[in-house]
This record gives sequence, C-alpha cells and structure tokens, in this order.
Amino acid sequence: MGLIHIELFATLDLVGQAPGGPDEDPAGFPYGGWQVPLLDEYTGTQISTAYEDTDALLLGRRTYDLFAAYWPRQKDGRIAELFNSVPKYVASRHTPDLPWKGSTLLGPDLANAVHEIRERHEHVKVVGSLNLVQSLLQERLYDRLDLWLHPITLGTGKKIFDHGTVPTNLTLLKPPEAGPTGTVLLRYKTTTGTPTTGDMNTPHHHNHNHDR
Repeated sequence: MGLIHIELFATLDLVGQAPGGPDEDPAGFPYGGWQVPLLDEYTGTQISTAYEDTDALLLGRRTYDLFAAYWPRQKDGRIAELFNSVPKYVASRHTPDLPWKGSTLLGPDLANAVHEIRERHEHVKVVGSLNLVQSLLQERLYDRLDLWLHPITLGTGKKIFDHGTVPTNLTLLKPPEAGPTGTVLLRYKTTTGTPTTGDMNTPHHHNHNHDR
C-alpha cells in the first residue's frame, strides 16, 4: 500500500496561498510570491530531495492548470524531469481538459480514488492544491505531511489548516531542519487515534513534574 505525502509551504500564521507568484491564486490576495525572497540553495535542495522517490502526483484543478502551463516547457532539472514523467491524478468537480501527458481525472469519490492510487503507487505527492488538501485532511486520506514554515506572517490569505481540519495525531519523523533564511522543515506522519486532553491541576500531573 502506497503513501500519500502532502507537501506544503506556509507562513508562521499558516497561510499557504500562492507562495510561488502573484498569478497562482490572485483572488483578493496581495502577497502572491511571498516564498520567493526566502528561497535559498539549502531549501531548494530540501525540496528536491523531498520529491526524489515520487512516482505519482495528486493535484487539485488550479494547481494542475498552473503546472501544466509551466512544467512541460521545462526540460532540464530533476524536478522537471520527474513531474513530466510520472502519472498526474487530478481531483476536480468538473471535467476539465487535461493536456499534460500522463494526466488522469479522478472520479467523484475521492476516498475510493485515493485507495486505488495507493494500490498503484508507492509515494504519491500532493503539491499546493489547498482545496484538495482540505478534503484529504478532513477524511484523513494522507500518511505524511511535510511543512516548510517560513519566518513571516501575513494576516490574510487561505490557511493550510482550514475548514478541512479534524482532530488528528501526528508524529514528528525527523528533527526539524532550519535553513539560513530561517525556514524550518517539519516532517510528520499520521498516527492512530485522536488527541486526548489532561488537566494541569491534577495530583498526577504535579507528581509527575515533581519527579523530574
């Protein structure tokens, strides 16, 4: 059974809208391209490494259209070669034209479609696609989450953890990695169950702290 990896770029206030440029998702958002000044060679290498084992892409319609207009024209570089060669699966409520070679439109049952993709591939990457990400979060249809946190706040824009967020336990897979511009990579995997609660005022909690 393959793994669904969500790859996300976010500000400290967890805005994930249009990191790469003003045309990505311009609707009333004045900060398109906020990630670009913070990119450096270290983070670029991290991103390239994150995609090395990818054997399929799972994309929302808007991200697919952006990628389909850009990547087929890029012939050089590992990411260009990878994105152009692997199968692309597109989640959309409509029936868009899919001109990019290797593209397939998913059916309306997302959970079933993701199950079939898992059966077919080992490492499926979800890039951008914030609307699709909300559906994956809500139905817990993912296994890994890579989150690049950038040292800025915007106070406006679409959030990474928005209307699709449900109570979920995750485990940090590796220690956080910080680049020279202050961007921090956090890598998580989902675990079973949902978050539990406690009470700081219980005797057990006080004893636990005292024992330390």
